[in-house]
Amino acid sequence: MKPPSPELRIKIATEAWEFEQIHRLNYRTFVEEIPQHAPNPDGQLVDRFHAENTYLIVLHGRELVGMLALRSKRPFSLDSKVPDLDSHLPAGRKPVECRLLAIIPEFRKTAVFVSLFEHAVRKCLDDGFDLAVLSGTTRQIKLYRHLGCVPFGPLVGTPGAQYQPMYLTCEAFGQTLEKSAAFRDAFSGQKPAPRPLNLLPGPVLTTPEVTAAFAAPAISHRSPAFLDQLNYVRSALCELTGARNVQVLAGSGSLGTGVVAAQLALHESTGLVLSNGEFGERIAAEARRARLTFDWLQLRWGDAFDLEQVRTFAARVPRGGWIWCVHHETSTSVLNPLEELKKIAADHGLRICVDCISSLGAIPVDLRGVHLATGTSGKGLGAFPGLSLVFHDYSPNPEPDRIPSYIDLGHWAAHASSPHTHSSNLVAALAAGVRQVTPERMRRIDENGRWLRSALQARGFSLLAPESVSCVAGITFSPDETSSAAQLGEELEQRGFLLNFRSGHLRSRNLIQLSLLGDPPREDLERFLHAVNVVHGRAAGAPVRA
Repeated sequence: MKPPSPELRIKIATEAWEFEQIHRLNYRTFVEEIPQHAPNPDGQLVDRFHAENTYLIVLHGRELVGMLALRSKRPFSLDSKVPDLDSHLPAGRKPVECRLLAIIPEFRKTAVFVSLFEHAVRKCLDDGFDLAVLSGTTRQIKLYRHLGCVPFGPLVGTPGAQYQPMYLTCEAFGQTLEKSAAFRDAFSGQKPAPRPLNLLPGPVLTTPEVTAAFAAPAISHRSPAFLDQLNYVRSALCELTGARNVQVLAGSGSLGTGVVAAQLALHESTGLVLSNGEFGERIAAEARRARLTFDWLQLRWGDAFDLEQVRTFAARVPRGGWIWCVHHETSTSVLNPLEELKKIAADHGLRICVDCISSLGAIPVDLRGVHLATGTSGKGLGAFPGLSLVFHDYSPNPEPDRIPSYIDLGHWAAHASSPHTHSSNLVAALAAGVRQVTPERMRRIDENGRWLRSALQARGFSLLAPESVSCVAGITFSPDETSSAAQLGEELEQRGFLLNFRSGHLRSRNLIQLSLLGDPPREDLERFLHAVNVVHGRAAGAPVRA
């Protein structure tokens, strides 16, 4: 089979002259060639569902040589011809009807059909459909069976213009790809696979500017150019948060937690750990490892702190002690009240330490009055993982006799954050990411988070964080009790949507988590909801909402 001419173009019909030719090709095919409709003097046939059709067309210059119509609105054309149509179809699918396939005779022995069908399949998958319903002319039954179509019900139409009702599933078409070199080449050779939509809490979706900065040639961490860039990053982070100072360490966010614990261990003081999720509990575990003396207000996952109860616990801590908590508790998507907790600490003469790893850069974070805080490069700041950020409101001294150098905050501060080898690539990417943390970006994350949260609730998902304390930058949710969050995550991943469901703390509770820390576009989130409709509807064995 010859490939289509370079002059051929496949697109969705939008222009008046394109629709005029669609009506003429419709007449030529379904009046003159297949006597399905009566002739008329205009030589045009306007489909009765024309206003609801999406036409994929093949143009040779300005000549229409092929077309295929897609329509998702029910009732379908076949609903009026096949009683109880849904009883013939696989349950729990999101169907679309394919109609009006027509190619002019001169192009029927080229690859036009393969290209047209390929584009139609891509369009259906992009829109979240996983079942095509069609009526195939009996003249081409062999071709439709080759595609993987499954016939059902009696023939419809009139003598000389009879059609076989059929459906095609994604799975059957996948088998066609394996068997057909033409289709396999079309799908593997003409278009690269689309980039998966990253909805992970880390690593996050990065912008082209961040990726380009990371890909620049590496430079020495002792060079003036690198030190200037590192100083810019530190200054920009302090301006973003109101913090007095920050050190940029080579390591993950967990390194910062260890650094904070080591600083608190320098003083004979008592503290209070607040937790209502996995990462608050990790703070408590790190405090134990550092042999800190502390009380622990441990709530159930997803619960909000009662500030009066926090005050009661804080009152038990001797003045000069500390409170340590998480701002955005990623595991549950709860946003803990940082300003209120800062005030409680100040009222009781306590130093407050905060894990801001999953809030910094995605939502406003005010670190004025915070003793120690942690962040990372690879989440809300939109860069790559590998840099740990420790903010501090005092001047830490090096402690060579008490703390290993790598977790000694004073050691890093004494060398302006560069006592050990740094990756210039990571620092350059972080610099690019920080430049893009703007009020506009935070506003988009806020609007998209609220919209997506409402949409998931409307689809019957249970969201772990109550509305009043939820963080817009992340959503932790679960399917119904009979469905598996891990299975839902696997199927969404196969469709190109990356979510967090493999973490042990989520698996044990049948939870799945998505993040907007990378500021994904609204149109991509709409595609994600289409996929959720299809996958979760089928998994639950219920009709899928449009």
